[in-house]
Amino acid sequence: MQRITIDVVSDVVCPWCYLGKARLELAIAEVQDEVGVDINWRPYRLNPDYPPEGVDQKEALEQKLGGAERVAQAHKMLTDFGREVGINFDFEAIEIGPNTLDAHRLIHWAMVEDREKQDRVVNALFKANFEEGSNVGDHAVLLDIAEQVGLDRAVIASLLASDADRDLVIAEIEAAQKMGVNGVPFFIFDQQYAVSGAQTPDVLAGALRDIAKAKAEARIGLN
Repeated sequence: MQRITIDVVSDVVCPWCYLGKARLELAIAEVQDEVGVDINWRPYRLNPDYPPEGVDQKEALEQKLGGAERVAQAHKMLTDFGREVGINFDFEAIEIGPNTLDAHRLIHWAMVEDREKQDRVVNALFKANFEEGSNVGDHAVLLDIAEQVGLDRAVIASLLASDADRDLVIAEIEAAQKMGVNGVPFFIFDQQYAVSGAQTPDVLAGALRDIAKAKAEARIGLN
């Protein structure tokens, strides 16, 4: 069985990224007997200029999308798509549009332990923001999530109170932008092939199969 590593560039306040994660998981389940997959979550900030305390989400979105009607249309479409993959978007519950730098630091620290913890942190952050309306820029929320997935609360509290890995996260985002990533989600397969956007499970499963086949053929060619 071929193994493929997927680097997923995303932001935890990006609804398409949450949708993309759920669709990717369905694609992986579809090919699990054919392809092994390892996922690394990479940072991106949709709103790098938001202050640490965040902004009024409703106001910011209406300004960004061009009014309440457009926001409502976007939310309806995403809610329908979410329902198909088991996501219960509750956009009305989101009061604060957060700065996500500290959330990305938490994701990074989880990866230091292992991929499974990182994935659980990412999932918990998406769920907290989009289904529970929690402010994922709030250290109390981040500490609860850290503890929930088995990270040491006291250690994470100490790290959050410091500037630890801020520069590293920002540098990683800048490196992705230099590579041409200007929207998320963005999937990089084996550091060679890229898929942009929250593609459907069949598209992602097809990409996994094609890349696995190409790897198998390349290996045969070397023998």
